[in-house]
Amino acid sequence: MRFTILILMSALLFGQTGRDIAKMVDEKSSPKDMSNTTRMVLTNSKGKTRTNVMMSKSMNGNKKQIIWFLEPRDDKGVAFLKIEHDNKDDEMRMWLPAFKKVRRISSKRKGDAFMGSDMSYEDLTNRDIEDYEYNRIDDESIDDVLCFVLESIPKPSAKSSYSKHRSWIDQSSLTIVKEHSFDKRGELKKEKSFKHKKLKDYYVMDRVFVKDVQKNHSTEVTFEKLEVDTGVKPTLFQEKNLKRIPRM
Repeated sequence: MRFTILILMSALLFGQTGRDIAKMVDEKSSPKDMSNTTRMVLTNSKGKTRTNVMMSKSMNGNKKQIIWFLEPRDDKGVAFLKIEHDNKDDEMRMWLPAFKKVRRISSKRKGDAFMGSDMSYEDLTNRDIEDYEYNRIDDESIDDVLCFVLESIPKPSAKSSYSKHRSWIDQSSLTIVKEHSFDKRGELKKEKSFKHKKLKDYYVMDRVFVKDVQKNHSTEVTFEKLEVDTGVKPTLFQEKNLKRIPRM
């Protein structure tokens, strides 16, 4: 009986299209809100590192997020606000205390680097499932984890700085394990790896490593003091709150 069930499950998984898999990932359970301390380590081609420490709060599947920079001292007070919309361009703003100015980041600059890292503003936003075409590639195992392999090609509506992404998705948890992102010329631009942990009833990301293979520059992001479903209020995600670093 068990053998029959396994065969049936394998047949069902094999029959799923790339879009089916993308929809499963998009619809998986996620926290109502999340809070964490974020450590971001940048390493250049000569091996020199720079570390930023930030506080982050988000809700609605990370569609609303606010980040305050705590370290190093010359970046303390810098803050970032992102609000994603379904039917219009996303809102992104950066508070720069040294200039006493809020800078709006237009959709045309989504490909710009976030605070000198290997992640662009586009990398920080969710991908709208309707903005991509999907191809399913042969399944692969990574470190004994069986993965769907999905190719995502942005439509013009995505206004993407990439030509495509190739993603490896854990079949059991539907979490992303690895991703390759390609530039507009179709050449490999970034290699990304991800780690998750179980927190309450969710799989939450606790590490991201991104390498820009063209610049030989990397960024490691770790999420510490992770908390979910703590009752973060929607009113937090306003421009005025960029200037107010909350207590840790």
